[in-house]
Amino acid sequence: MKKLTLVFISLILSFSSFANDKFTADQLIEKAKAFVSAKNARQQPNTTTKEIDHYISLLSDNFIDEHVKFKFTYTDKSKLRSDMVGKLKDEVINSNIEINEIMVGANVVFIKMTERGKVKPAHLDKTIEYSKTNIVSLEFNESGLVKHIRRHHG
Repeated sequence: MKKLTLVFISLILSFSSFANDKFTADQLIEKAKAFVSAKNARQQPNTTTKEIDHYISLLSDNFIDEHVKFKFTYTDKSKLRSDMVGKLKDEVINSNIEINEIMVGANVVFIKMTERGKVKPAHLDKTIEYSKTNIVSLEFNESGLVKHIRRHHG
C-alpha cells in the first residue's frame, strides 16, 4: 500500500511539473544528497548556527515544509530558524541519517531514509533514542532551491 501511494504521488507530481522539468536525474540526486547532508549536519553534538543557516539556504523564499503525519507546516524561514536555534539547547549524543533509496521525477525527489539518534531535549529529564524510516519529497523551483518539502514520518 505504501509503495502504491508513493508511486501515485510521484506520478501526480511528475505530471504537474513536467513543463518545468529543468534538472537531470543526476542533478536532482545530488540536490537530494546535499539536502540530507545539511539536514544531518544541523543536529549533531557540535552543531552551530552556521549549519542551520546552510540548511535554510537550500530553501526558496516561499518554501513550504509540511509534516504530513503531524499536520504541521512551516512557511517562514525566520520561524524555522528560530525553532532550530532553540534546539541547540538539546544535548545531542549522536544523530545520523542514512539514505535508503532515492526516486526521481520531474523536479522532484523522493527520499526514503532512516534517521537514528540519541538526544536529551532541554525540556525533558530523560534521553530519547530513536530509529525511524521516513519518506521525504522535495520539489525544486527553477533556481534549484527546495520549494516544497513533504515529510511522511514513519
